[in-house]
Amino acid sequence: MIRISQLKLPVDHTPDQLRKKIIRTAHIREDELRGFSIRKRSLDARKKPELYYVYTIDLDVRHEEKILKHSKGKLTKAADRIYQAPEHGSEPLRNRPVIVGSGPAGLFCAYLLAKEGYRPLVLERGASVRERQQDVEHFWKTGILDPSSNVQFGEGGAGTFSDGKLNTLVKDPCGRNRFVLETFVRFGAPEEILYDQKPHIGTDILINVVEAMRNEITDLGGEFRFHTRVTDLVPEENLLITENGEIRTDAAVLAIGHSARDTFQMLYDRGIPIEAKSFAVGVRVEHPQQLIDTSQYGRMDRGSLPAAAYKLTEKLENGRGVYTFCMCPGGYVVNASSEEGRLAVNGMSYHDRAGENSNSAVIVTVTPDDYGSEHPLAGVHFQRTLEENAWNAGKGSVPVQRFGDYQANQISTSAGKIRPCIRGSWQFGDVRGIFPSEIGNSIEKGICAMDRKIHGFADKDVLLSGVESRTSSPVRIPRTEHFVSDAVSWLYPCGEGAGYAGGITSAAMDGLKTAEAIIKRFTEIL
Repeated sequence: MIRISQLKLPVDHTPDQLRKKIIRTAHIREDELRGFSIRKRSLDARKKPELYYVYTIDLDVRHEEKILKHSKGKLTKAADRIYQAPEHGSEPLRNRPVIVGSGPAGLFCAYLLAKEGYRPLVLERGASVRERQQDVEHFWKTGILDPSSNVQFGEGGAGTFSDGKLNTLVKDPCGRNRFVLETFVRFGAPEEILYDQKPHIGTDILINVVEAMRNEITDLGGEFRFHTRVTDLVPEENLLITENGEIRTDAAVLAIGHSARDTFQMLYDRGIPIEAKSFAVGVRVEHPQQLIDTSQYGRMDRGSLPAAAYKLTEKLENGRGVYTFCMCPGGYVVNASSEEGRLAVNGMSYHDRAGENSNSAVIVTVTPDDYGSEHPLAGVHFQRTLEENAWNAGKGSVPVQRFGDYQANQISTSAGKIRPCIRGSWQFGDVRGIFPSEIGNSIEKGICAMDRKIHGFADKDVLLSGVESRTSSPVRIPRTEHFVSDAVSWLYPCGEGAGYAGGITSAAMDGLKTAEAIIKRFTEIL
């Protein structure tokens, strides 16, 4: 296989034009090209409104060595690392591994263990993904919350009701990232996630993918138990206590997600080392998608291009970092609460990203210094305080405030020229009052600074809603180089909830790493 990089074509090119460009660039005859595949595609918008796709292409050609020799370095040999599971260990596995949580970390950990013959048991406090979808829709329509089955809890994890973004900054010398993407495609995700620079699936498709992965895991000997929350553990007896009974295991993977606050408390009470860590809090901002398209593409009509995205960062004079997070083109703000009397928001897009507005979180970094306590769970308390403030600001609904009113410190009375795109009930409220003054001021200054990069970002009619408090886990559960807890050798902290990932792909990759650690240690279960 031969690889061509930096192949540039206008965004409206045809498949035939791409093929002809490949042949010309590679200096080969039509009959020498047996086939090709797109390895990477990114958008070059530096000369907008003239926009180009830049490709990396892998070619299957006749006379490969001859063509490489005459290319004078313009073509290279494609040499990608193919992911492989490690050799199995020698320690007997008397009780099958248990994965606590079925988000991306838990799912991919279970998937690899099942493929390697370990027949994992997956415990999920929430519902299966189809039942969960009904519970979430019911909550958005009625406001009646199921604390165990919602946007945060249930099969697929919190990322299922988001945009399904799959980009990651994690370095990947072993091919795990590619394996994750290929697995998603195998179970129903669109093939373009394998090569798009900013791949995403969308909530509507991700639900199908999660269900298909579960079916494969069970076909390979795994088992899922829903509505089965782990309530306690006995370290010296290798015992997990659940709502439905006791389970003995030689390896328990804690893929519990960033919102498992009761589990964090239980681990702390049982003497499992746990640490407070930095995370970020803020608001969701809504802009007309056409504003973002015009800014990013230089044209009001984007044509065949996808709804435009952005990523903005600012460093303020007070030392705070303010940045956008989980940007959802053509998406919706969603009520993402998981506890009664507390309210959190998130962003979500369907695969077509066809919504009227874009939204993203504008968030401010907070550290243990902001919590006013050195307790390991002080970040959890900080989150809960903000969420209680948000609940009160919206009287149980999502509180919304125009940015001009946020600046003037007054509650809005109308939506102006932007209509809210929100899943769940909403009403105007004091969004600014949710936050301590320094954080509230930093959000305002950050949005104003971002207006220099996207004109209209700080328009007075831009809508703010809150509170965005679940950006990442407020704790880290320390683990050794063998991925086990510092204190309990059969506990494997894993994924975003344990403080080792930040998004769907990185969590899935950490699930693979954790499964690898178990595989290296144990023989498969007999």
